[in-house]
Amino acid sequence: MFRILLTILCLLVTALPALASGGGEIQDLTGTVTGIFALILFVAAYVLVIMEEQLHLRKSKPVIVAAGIIWVLVALSYQALGKPDHAHGAILHNLTEYAELFLFLLAAMTYINALEERNAFRALRSWLVNKGYTLRTVFWLTGLLAFFISPVADNLTTALLMGAVAMAVGGNNTKFVVVACINIVVAANAGGAFSPFGDITTLMVWQKGKVQFFEFFSIFIPSVINWIIPAVCMSLAVSKEKPTVSDEAVSMKLGARRIMALFLLTIVTAVSFHNFLNLPPAVGMMLGLGYLSFFSYWLKTVEHRQLSGDNPLDMTGHQHASFDLFRKIAKAEWDTLLFFYGVILCVGGLGQFGYLAVTSNFMYNGLGHTTANVLVGLLSAVIDNIPVMFAVLTMDPQMSHGQWLLVTLTAGVGGSLLSIGSAAGVALMGSARGVYTFGAHLKWSWAIALGYAASIAAHLLLNGKYFTH
Repeated sequence: MFRILLTILCLLVTALPALASGGGEIQDLTGTVTGIFALILFVAAYVLVIMEEQLHLRKSKPVIVAAGIIWVLVALSYQALGKPDHAHGAILHNLTEYAELFLFLLAAMTYINALEERNAFRALRSWLVNKGYTLRTVFWLTGLLAFFISPVADNLTTALLMGAVAMAVGGNNTKFVVVACINIVVAANAGGAFSPFGDITTLMVWQKGKVQFFEFFSIFIPSVINWIIPAVCMSLAVSKEKPTVSDEAVSMKLGARRIMALFLLTIVTAVSFHNFLNLPPAVGMMLGLGYLSFFSYWLKTVEHRQLSGDNPLDMTGHQHASFDLFRKIAKAEWDTLLFFYGVILCVGGLGQFGYLAVTSNFMYNGLGHTTANVLVGLLSAVIDNIPVMFAVLTMDPQMSHGQWLLVTLTAGVGGSLLSIGSAAGVALMGSARGVYTFGAHLKWSWAIALGYAASIAAHLLLNGKYFTH
């Protein structure tokens, strides 16, 4: 209950006041009945999101409902002010934001699902388990791989993959599994912070044009520090014993390596679209999805198989042995994609009631840019970092490049402070249920906090040139 009340308070202070531009002049409606009701509605919806595990209610459902009702309130409020077209223009701006994010993630998720079907991740897991490394070596390897895989994949997929390796190696050694899972969460979040592809927040910052693609790598060293300090502390608690080696051997299916190459080509395409053509990266990602679609056709031809049914979008439950691109699309994280829709429209609707100016003034004028951006990271440990970062981007405070890099770093790694602060942590709590818990993670929060503080200090020291413009 205390965490829920704290979350509501944080939302009232920061994440709510958000969004949208593009619909004309925004009126101050924060004190109206509709404005207050919209705020309460979003808080209630987000409490249900936080209680997803307890209620077994998917997180997308409450925010989708709240988004629809909030925009009804926005439309009614502006109609009463004699501006019937205001809500239409404002919501189109938010829908454009969502469409870019949706298409980008859909293409990325489809590639990840294709690699999973081709046994790419299972083969990596099998290779690590069969090597016969000591527990301490596995601790460092899973953390290192999580750090370098998450910038290309995402922190959720990376955490689940490396977590499976740690649990397979650790077996009944709960002490090892706990520290290995914490290490993986911290590494995956830190690795995702210096890449536009590693986390939703970094993707949003990149698509908004606040930080260019190659500028993200300037926070590589702070990200390494964020992971390495708690990793060193936790490694002292890991023994050097050798676990039992598994006899399981998994090979990648035909085409796995070529799909990896196509994924890298897709990333290059998306970056080129953004940097050289000034086109949305999502368009480049969809072109990359086209690469995969033609490769899937070749793959089915080589395997001498045919789809069952006449319709490639057939979802009737027939068993398909061949590589079917549309089924990889169907296996995307639709709950997550719809959750983003709800969050973006909820926060965008609240922005139309006038919370933006008040919060922006409080955080970035009252507290100062550095303090406010450090606070964003701390809030990300309690609240999901997506609405927090989306609020910051829409408030669009006038900050130096160094401050935009700072908030990108803190929002990405701040979620590691608590197990509930990131998708990676929540996912591992589910897969290692009863072993990796909120309380177990909390015991090492002091070490993670040391890494968090050190990474901020490293950024301020190493990237001082970015704070001058």
